[in-house]
Amino acid sequence: MLNSQLLVLASTSIYRSELLKRLQLPFETAAPDVDETALPDESARATSLRLAQQKARAVASRYPDALIIGSDQVALLEGNQLGKPLTHDNAVKQLRAMRGKTTCFYTALALLNSKTGNMQAEVAENHVTLRDLSDAEIEGYLLKEQPYHCAGSAKSEGLGIALMSKMTGDDPNALVGLPLILLIGMLRRENVRLF
Repeated sequence: MLNSQLLVLASTSIYRSELLKRLQLPFETAAPDVDETALPDESARATSLRLAQQKARAVASRYPDALIIGSDQVALLEGNQLGKPLTHDNAVKQLRAMRGKTTCFYTALALLNSKTGNMQAEVAENHVTLRDLSDAEIEGYLLKEQPYHCAGSAKSEGLGIALMSKMTGDDPNALVGLPLILLIGMLRRENVRLF
């Protein structure tokens, strides 16, 4: 690692933290405390990008000489944004709406150099088609995995993969919550090397 700046993940997500650990770089985590509500008439892509940047900026004052990673994911189904369901009933509604259809997941990534103010930001797209699930299958899945803090109510890194009939996109890690392929490119532009 040529750049000696601290690496900070502006997230309390255990999934994002686990993904970042794969790069074998030391890092800290910090809660960004950002309102994740979409703005009126804001596209799903724009929402994810704005929130990823806001999350990185939200912790910058605590880390004045760091590389800060912000990430956010928004799912889009037939023009409607799907956020984290938070409850069982909301997750049932989401999965019923998604069954047999393709949902686009926009996972934005921002890397802020808090020393220089340089912000890099990009969005990875993944398209997920769910099987035509029965109500009983949806209920069974939710009771086993309880994915209430995942946009779209399905965790591809877990049992949620059984709900999916097809997945295409820029980076399979993005679907879990952190586009590592994009991140590696951004880190390289900040003179951070993995090898």
